[in-house]
Amino acid sequence: MAKKTGFIGLGVMGAAMASRLMDAGCDLYLYNRTRSKGDELVGRGAHWCDTPRAVAENADIVFTIVGYPKDVESVYLGENGLIEAAGEGKIFCDMTTTRPSLEVMIAGKLGEKGTEMADAPVSGGDVGAKNGTLSFMVGASEKAFSELLPYFSIMGKNISHMGPVGSGQHTKMANQTVIAGTMCGVSEALVYGAKAGLDLEKMVSTISKGAAGCWTLDNLAPRVIKGDYEPGFMVDHFIKDMGIALEEAEAMELALPSLALAKQLYTAVKSQGMGRKGTQALVKALESLAGKEIL
Repeated sequence: MAKKTGFIGLGVMGAAMASRLMDAGCDLYLYNRTRSKGDELVGRGAHWCDTPRAVAENADIVFTIVGYPKDVESVYLGENGLIEAAGEGKIFCDMTTTRPSLEVMIAGKLGEKGTEMADAPVSGGDVGAKNGTLSFMVGASEKAFSELLPYFSIMGKNISHMGPVGSGQHTKMANQTVIAGTMCGVSEALVYGAKAGLDLEKMVSTISKGAAGCWTLDNLAPRVIKGDYEPGFMVDHFIKDMGIALEEAEAMELALPSLALAKQLYTAVKSQGMGRKGTQALVKALESLAGKEIL
């Protein structure tokens, strides 16, 4: 495992993931649009870089996890982007959830310079990032996957090589489609249980032990019960993901009506000024439909 490692994107999940790499002995070179988000890691010995290009100039393996497709394109292909320091033997790995076609396009441009590209979107939220239990869905060559595996193993537990570049993103779209439906079901159950006068903690504990058991019930339902709507994963980013999945589905001539409905509900959450809250804030949209606060 190479010691000089680049990391770009120190948001809710990225900062925790970079911290785990540093704890494992990686010599980290960092970049983030807001420099203050790197202060804690720099204080522990990480190296700050002023541009993505500078990160790639210092590291042979670079991880990125940013917000939107336009951010991915800028970090990789923009002025002072990673591509300006691409070269033989380097591997760049994008962990952002973004368009599969964008990853394939970037991989092609990097390949012309001898740099391998992997797309490895993750699932598990802030809790998984902090605990090193993330799931990685990886699109890469066998060689790149083999070299990246030790790093993935530091940050996560469930690591799957899904095929060539782009395959990771397609898998993540399937993942987000499941989560969207599950979030709707869990949110509706919480609103229903509250309206029926149930002890919500007891209700969640009971149904999570049966066929309804899922990650969302275990990790996000308790936050709702406590009135905690801070993000493990932001509404704004989830809307972006669902939009990508629907675009990809349309391109494949598929109808995903449940996903389309979930996106509409989350757009309602955003319209209430909660775009930067966690996905568990969906219950607030359901309360609005009821015309009153229930939880």
